[in-house]
Amino acid sequence: MERNDIQNLRQLPIETVASRLGLTVSRHKALCPFHADSHPSLTFSTSRNTFRCYACGAHGDTIALAMQQLGKNFRDACQWLADEHNVIITTSPTEPSTGIGKPSSFDAKRYIRFFEHPELSEPARRFLFEERKLDPRVVRWCRLTSWRDKGGTNWLQIPYYDIAGRLVGIQNRNLDHSIKNRKQPRFRFPQGAKCGIYNLPILAMLGEGEPLFITEGASDCWAMLSSGHKAIAIPSATLLGKADRQLLKDFVASYGPLNLHMYPDADFPGEKLYLDLVALANDLHSSILRHSLPPGCKDYAQWYASNHTHQ
Repeated sequence: MERNDIQNLRQLPIETVASRLGLTVSRHKALCPFHADSHPSLTFSTSRNTFRCYACGAHGDTIALAMQQLGKNFRDACQWLADEHNVIITTSPTEPSTGIGKPSSFDAKRYIRFFEHPELSEPARRFLFEERKLDPRVVRWCRLTSWRDKGGTNWLQIPYYDIAGRLVGIQNRNLDHSIKNRKQPRFRFPQGAKCGIYNLPILAMLGEGEPLFITEGASDCWAMLSSGHKAIAIPSATLLGKADRQLLKDFVASYGPLNLHMYPDADFPGEKLYLDLVALANDLHSSILRHSLPPGCKDYAQWYASNHTHQ
């Protein structure tokens, strides 16, 4: 893991990390999980992006918070943060062997062939069609494919394209992560992959005034597409970066104001992403219409899967 990777993890919003760890944050405070706390004494500094408990003395950054709350060592805590927030970290590549040496930057030509004729393994089909209940047409549109590494781990390969349809990155999702092989990360990315906004080619298909849904993560995007809507996805509630903001601004400059819609995830990070997008929409002289999930649904993908069936 490189120094820049560690720095990126330390820059994750501390309160978002705390929420992912199960803490309830209100007014920059939470009950401290490191001692018997009846009055919130764990304080978060959003300017320094740190936490401190003035009762028991626990303190640190995002990595330290994950280490102490989860009982993990430094490396495992970093991997957990990357998995939970969809952060690209530099590791050895896990894509199928091509006989070519590891590149220093993403080489699209090396991977394009994997998506020309996508093939889905039985674990991938179970995940996409039985668990997620996705429309097969959406899976074909997104060119999802799968493979199995030498250690027997099943991976779903998710290609990322720019607006012009050029391959710019790949996200490998561990299909066995919740069953076995928990030491393997949930996500892996080839060296140099740029996984920003997902499903950008849909922007070129928007009609004038047509609704565009913004979701958090590829799974919500697949569900929204399966519902018949046009949608893009922010990789994570913490990853609406400068490049993605500028991309949307450039698109609006050429296309016109967007008719934006969103079902925020039912958690603190989802609410934060919604507020960030409201601010961005204001900058684009647009607005974003909020839709509410039914009680008990954590995200749109869960709601969709509970109400749809595809053969």
